[in-house]
Amino acid sequence: MEKLIFKKPEAMTDAVMHYCAGCGHGIVHRLVAEVIDELGIREKVVAVAPVGCAVIAYDYWNFDVTEAAHGRTPAVATGIKRVLPDKVIFTYQGDGDLAAIGTSEIIHSANRAENITVIFVNNGVYGMTGGQMAPTTTVGQKTATTKAGRNIRRDGFPIKISEMLAVLEGTTYIERTAVSSPKEIIKTKKAIKKAFGIQIKNEGFSMVEILATCPTYWGQSSQDACTRIEKELVKTYPLGVLKG
Repeated sequence: MEKLIFKKPEAMTDAVMHYCAGCGHGIVHRLVAEVIDELGIREKVVAVAPVGCAVIAYDYWNFDVTEAAHGRTPAVATGIKRVLPDKVIFTYQGDGDLAAIGTSEIIHSANRAENITVIFVNNGVYGMTGGQMAPTTTVGQKTATTKAGRNIRRDGFPIKISEMLAVLEGTTYIERTAVSSPKEIIKTKKAIKKAFGIQIKNEGFSMVEILATCPTYWGQSSQDACTRIEKELVKTYPLGVLKG
């Protein structure tokens, strides 16, 4: 049983990950790989990697991965899917890539009901460039560019991308999950599998938003970062199915 639990998914390489200790990206990478293996679609998958902490996701996944300019990930995925409709196309995006420079791309791709899957990792900061405030940074959260905390009058409110997309007629399935505990990790895997299944059945646009930890730029231990998700972040970003 132990050997089965710790077996590396075929959809992952043996490369050592560069992520900081406690980062949620490594967990999400493995969940995506496990789902792809279980669905038997590894030879059909094409991922589109973002600009951000996951910019070299192709080093860790044992299937086709291409790059996109910052925020243009859904546009690249749309082009690939339209040219190769039999492939399973997904984007892997952080909150800076998707919710900032890529806001228009994600909204219009969703509104067109593009038959792609989006894995949206939300850790509330720009991790790759030093921990600056992101569109998803919560009110009062301290970052490299909000030393006293995010101020509504100066910085506006956190953008709730999942809620925005859920009201669009073009979206089929939107769910927000987390990777802060074994229970939530299991739910996240189920959500990712459902999202891929919707694309495979040609049912339209699907997205899973995943609340993930960034202990380095939150200035917390890994354990405290997980607690922050469960005690604080879910107040701004409630978990659950928003559509579908």
